[in-house]
Amino acid sequence: MVDEEKTQITENAVEENPAIPGEGGEATPDSVEIQAESPKTESRSNGLEDEAEYSQEEYNHFVDLYSRTLKDIEENQIVQGRVLAVTNSDVVVDIGFKSEGTVPLEEFGDVSNVKVGDKIEVFLDTLEDTDGQLVLSKRKADFMRLWDRVVDIHNEGGTIEGTCTRRIKGGMVVDLMGVDAFLPGSQIDVKPIRDFDALIGKTFTFRIVKVNKLRKNIVVSRRMLLEESMAEMREQVIAELEKGQIREGSVKNITDFGVFVDLGGVDGLLHINDISWGRVKHPSEVVDLDEKIEVVVLDFNDAKDRISLGMKQLTPHPWENVDDKYPEEAVVKGKVVSIADYGAFVELERGVEGLVHVSEMSWTRNIVHPSKILNVGDEIEVKILNVDRERKRISLGLKQLTPDPWDTIEERFPVNSRYKGRVRNMTNFGAFVEMDEGIDGLIHISDLSWTRKLKHPSEVLKKNDEIEVIVLDVNKNDRRLSLGYKQIETDPWPAFEEAYQVGSVSDAKVIRFIEKGLIVELPLGLEGFVPLSQLEESSMAKVSQNMKEGETYPFLVIEFDKENKRIVLSRKQLTQKNKAAKDEADKADLDAYAPRDSEAPTLGEMAGEVAGPAVEKKPKKKTTQKADAEAAPPKKTGKEEEAAPSEDQEAEKAPKKTKSSRAKKESPAKASPEQEKPEQESPEKETEA
Repeated sequence: MVDEEKTQITENAVEENPAIPGEGGEATPDSVEIQAESPKTESRSNGLEDEAEYSQEEYNHFVDLYSRTLKDIEENQIVQGRVLAVTNSDVVVDIGFKSEGTVPLEEFGDVSNVKVGDKIEVFLDTLEDTDGQLVLSKRKADFMRLWDRVVDIHNEGGTIEGTCTRRIKGGMVVDLMGVDAFLPGSQIDVKPIRDFDALIGKTFTFRIVKVNKLRKNIVVSRRMLLEESMAEMREQVIAELEKGQIREGSVKNITDFGVFVDLGGVDGLLHINDISWGRVKHPSEVVDLDEKIEVVVLDFNDAKDRISLGMKQLTPHPWENVDDKYPEEAVVKGKVVSIADYGAFVELERGVEGLVHVSEMSWTRNIVHPSKILNVGDEIEVKILNVDRERKRISLGLKQLTPDPWDTIEERFPVNSRYKGRVRNMTNFGAFVEMDEGIDGLIHISDLSWTRKLKHPSEVLKKNDEIEVIVLDVNKNDRRLSLGYKQIETDPWPAFEEAYQVGSVSDAKVIRFIEKGLIVELPLGLEGFVPLSQLEESSMAKVSQNMKEGETYPFLVIEFDKENKRIVLSRKQLTQKNKAAKDEADKADLDAYAPRDSEAPTLGEMAGEVAGPAVEKKPKKKTTQKADAEAAPPKKTGKEEEAAPSEDQEAEKAPKKTKSSRAKKESPAKASPEQEKPEQESPEKETEA
């Protein structure tokens, strides 16, 4: 068994290495001897002691011979191999290992150049994969060789050519002999790049600025090379630079605040205010990128790295002879270039603008904003009102091109004349009525109704209503037209004065409750006011409980002011008046029962005086005593004189009893003074409030 295995190993070694090189490249004598002796070996099948065919020295020599056929190979290294075969998908490569490896065909690029026997460099990924095969890569080997070359160029500070292949975020990808590098957008050129796609496929010279060996990243720059080439030109420009110097430059970049101009290696800023004497919204309106322009050097710092340029300074100032070109009262044409809340700016020529104030746009219309009349870009005619050369201001007028309708307003709308108009707008203080195109009159809220106290004109009028009004006043200087609406009808207050005299009583309907009292409507349509102090209740909460809106109640007129159109009513005084009248009636009834002054009361009459108070009210004690005093009988003699004192005593007792009976009868109906006092004081406190 052992002999057979040794023979097989020897045969395999000979097949794989037909000529094992020695020091001179020829087959060694030992190998020839082994090849000659191997067929003569006899196999022995009996006995373990005869199992070894070779001596220990021969065996060691044989193992050394076999190990020499294998190379010392490690993973992640570049090794050299020989192409054994080319298939449809792979290239078989022998790298001197116990087995061959394969390389994908697409890694070779041009397959026609790959031939059997060619020596190539490959990268050893893995000695054995799951199938026991070598994993090789030619692409990685090429990358490693190129990477080493790129690193060497970077270390030496040299340059390398590359081709822009595609655009990515922040820059472009550059192919450096098969190795991808990143070119930032800011490092492409000394001026900003507008179209990155135009650079794809173009080849430039770059400088390697950064190499990350761990992440295999390379960053290159083209701008550094351009700046180095322009450094010499920059030094020359800086040496010649002077204030007031006129130079030609190229528009390098355009921003919102100005233009960067390349003066030949040196950049200067042309501010937007120095581009033109006129209004410039954006520099792109005047210049374009890469355009050749002439500029004047305005200023620069000591290092000459911040240079201020001007372009409008190359032309004369347009305000030098503005008085001659635009005299006052002249009518000129202009273009609306800007609109503000207070007016519109009109460009008369490049660098000369005037303001049409919002008050100078219309004779009649109340313009809220100039955009209601004008738009930016409109070509209009204006009149020169004033020219201030020192402050560089021109006042323009638009309404002055048409006649002023207020010049003849008094003839067109005389006072006390009647006209029809349309309600155009309403405010808290009144309603505006359009009398003619652009002429509005005001109806004050107090001139809308003779009888009602209005909170807003909308209670009487509606917008766009056609109404008839009377002209009350015309103020030509202030341009105001006062109108009246209630004056169309006859003033009803003289009739009200007759119907509602102070002290008269009238029914009125409660319209609404307010904080200080009631608003009521009288029969003739007049509204009256009832203060809280003139109501029987002490608070509006109690009033709302006892009185309801829409209900009619009697009231007493306590004030009538014809001039101020005011009528004040009272319910409290009406109650007091009714009570006083009732008291007078009761007094009159009591007086009817009192004895006559000329006759003395008889015993029967006096008896009736005693019994009477238990049934009905009689005159007070004061009245009875007065009647008794007046009806005192004359002096008598005899028995009559003796009987008189007893009769007088009975007469005196009768009135006292009458007073006591009346007090008992009235006590349940009347409250005590202490109880009446709060009710009497409460209205006074509310009146004071």
